[in-house]
Amino acid sequence: MRRIPLVGGCLLSWLAFSAHAQPTTYLLDPGHTRVHWEVMHFGTSTSRGRFDDIRGSLELDATAGTGEVSIEVRTASVNTGVPPLDGVMRRSYLASEAHPVAYFVAKRWRWQRDAPLDVRGEFTLRGVSLPLSLRAAQLRCYTHPQLQREVCGADLVAELKRSDFGMTDGLPFIGDTVRLLIQVEAIRQAP
Repeated sequence: MRRIPLVGGCLLSWLAFSAHAQPTTYLLDPGHTRVHWEVMHFGTSTSRGRFDDIRGSLELDATAGTGEVSIEVRTASVNTGVPPLDGVMRRSYLASEAHPVAYFVAKRWRWQRDAPLDVRGEFTLRGVSLPLSLRAAQLRCYTHPQLQREVCGADLVAELKRSDFGMTDGLPFIGDTVRLLIQVEAIRQAP
């Protein structure tokens, strides 16, 4: 008779641990998430801009140290600070009408808190999908004092060749290598 409670207690402990070890979902915080870009202009200075409408989520499994991420960038939200240039970017470079969303998806990437991060996934821009690696010095999490929820964030960097995605206007005067600087914060969702 004593074996049943002991086995039952072990089983309940295992189930509680398994339930706790499930991946946790985080939604991107639009107020603290931006994608900035840089490209060389006529070999003299760096042109910069950003995208303001970014949506997405990530799943982190703290026990396994793995994660998945899905990010959407609305291409019409490009912002250079120069409205006429924004129009050219939307029409010519990004083809926002035909391709309103760019995507980054990464599945089964490994991570460790407060350690360097390399997220390898697939980036889709203008209907072209290619591998892309996002690198960060670290992934950090904290409990937000007002939300009373965990928030995780990182500053990520990546480089791509715009010509690989069909953006050839202005070459070679406007550089082919585009540097992406991404600030991201994501808020833990209730289970």
